[in-house]
Order: sequence, then C-alpha cells, then structure tokens
Amino acid sequence: MGVEYVSRVPRPPLDGLIDDLYYLEGPPPYARLTLPPAPSALLIVNLGPPFRIRGGTDLETTEYADGCVVTMPTRAWDFSYPLRTRSVGAHLKPWGLAPFLPMPAAELCDRPVTIEQVWGRRAVAELREKLATAYGPQEMLTLLEDELMRRLRETAGLGLVRHTSSLIATTAGTAAIGDLSEAAGVSSTHLAQRFKELVGLTPKRLARTYRFTTTVMAIDPAGPVDWGDVAARAGYFDQAHFGHEFRAFTGLTPTRYVEVRRRFLREHPGHTLEGWPLPAD
Repeated sequence: MGVEYVSRVPRPPLDGLIDDLYYLEGPPPYARLTLPPAPSALLIVNLGPPFRIRGGTDLETTEYADGCVVTMPTRAWDFSYPLRTRSVGAHLKPWGLAPFLPMPAAELCDRPVTIEQVWGRRAVAELREKLATAYGPQEMLTLLEDELMRRLRETAGLGLVRHTSSLIATTAGTAAIGDLSEAAGVSSTHLAQRFKELVGLTPKRLARTYRFTTTVMAIDPAGPVDWGDVAARAGYFDQAHFGHEFRAFTGLTPTRYVEVRRRFLREHPGHTLEGWPLPAD
C-alpha cells in the first residue's frame, strides 16, 4: 500500500495564514529526508509512532511523539520517519504560526518543539484522541481546522508582516527591503523586529529564502542544467555566489542536489512527497 495524502485549503480567515491542511499515512519513501529551508512553517499532530527531527547541524536529533511545531527554518533539517507514519497537519505561510504561539517565533527559529510545548499536554491529548477516532481524513481535517479556529487570536503587527511578506513573495525575493519599509511607513528596525516576533527571522532573510526557493523549484532535474544561466536569471552576482548560497541552504553543491533529486524521481516516480524533500539515507 502506498502513501495516502489528502489536503485542502482551510476556510477564512485561516486561509490567510495556512496554505493547506493535510492528512498523511503510509510508508515513507526513505527513512530519512532532508528538507531545505522554504518560506513555510509547519504544524504536525502525530497519530503514529514517533518521528525524529534534527533542526540544524549543531543540534541533536530529537524524538517527537505527539507532534511538532516548526517555524520557518534558515537551514536544512532532517526528518526521520517511522516504518509507517500517520499524521494530520498544516503547511503555514511564513507568518502563519504567530497567532497560535504563546512565545515569539524567534525563540523557535531552527529549534522545532513538540506541540505539547505550545498548546499543553492535556489539550493536545484531547485533540489527538478526537483525531484518532474520527471517521476518515476529511473529518480529521475539519477537527484540526476547528481547533485552529478556536485558538486563533489577534496578533499585533500581523497585517504589516503579512503585507510585506506578500510583496517579497511577489517579487521572488528581489524587492529592496528598505523600499518596503519606507512604503509601509515604518523604520527598517521596526520592520525587522516585527518579522522576528512573528516569522522568526528578518525580512532580508525571508527574501533570501524566497529567492533561493523560486530559483531551485524552476530547475528541471530530469534534463541538463546550465548553472551559469540559472544563477544569472536569478540575479545572483556570479555562479560562485550562487554555489555558496546553495550550500548554505541545502548543505549540497548544485550538482549533488540534482543527483539526489534524480534519485527520488528514479526510485519513486510520481510520489506525493517528491519535489522539495531530499533522500538523506
């Protein structure tokens, strides 16, 4: 049996915070996957055996039984699956976790935490029990959606961060941050502070991530790649600068990245998870 993946966009106003709610069940394509940084946050409610995450090269691998919360990362992180995984979760926009966190997002940057640390043991236990006894994936997504709606709170500065982030996304990370802060009528310092509180990192770092992600996702790993052309089209100073950025984000050279992507395509064509995660085993 393959992997079952069901997803849908949540109802307003959650759709302004969340790209999709999802249900995932089945054997993973690889025991370990590396996920390069992307302009996205993640919330997982685990319903199967524990999984393990290494949030950065200087952090130890940690086991997560109840689930996890991952604010937008700045570097690649490893996700180790059990033999069969089952979970319900949400892929959130960079600012999407802020209304559900009891702490500034900067405290969680590159440091995934258990969902119990965010919402409390009793609340998470009750939610997991409801999800485990639900009738099918769609009902499970509705239960998670209802929980998120119940926890949604007003968040100071969210409108500013959301608007500025959207402009950064629209320009694929090439917008001048100084121009954006000036257009918003705030200082660069104030804008950076709000971003750290609600996204976990500065707008400049978010722009770098959008730029890199947009560039990499446009690469067709099935065919030959002209790296000089890729770097030039993305506006990098030169190919060496692009290669440095590539290693900083993925831990891989551009050439090695394509080799790993081709392995996934070759061994698991059309797989639900193919696209961003990379085999790490």
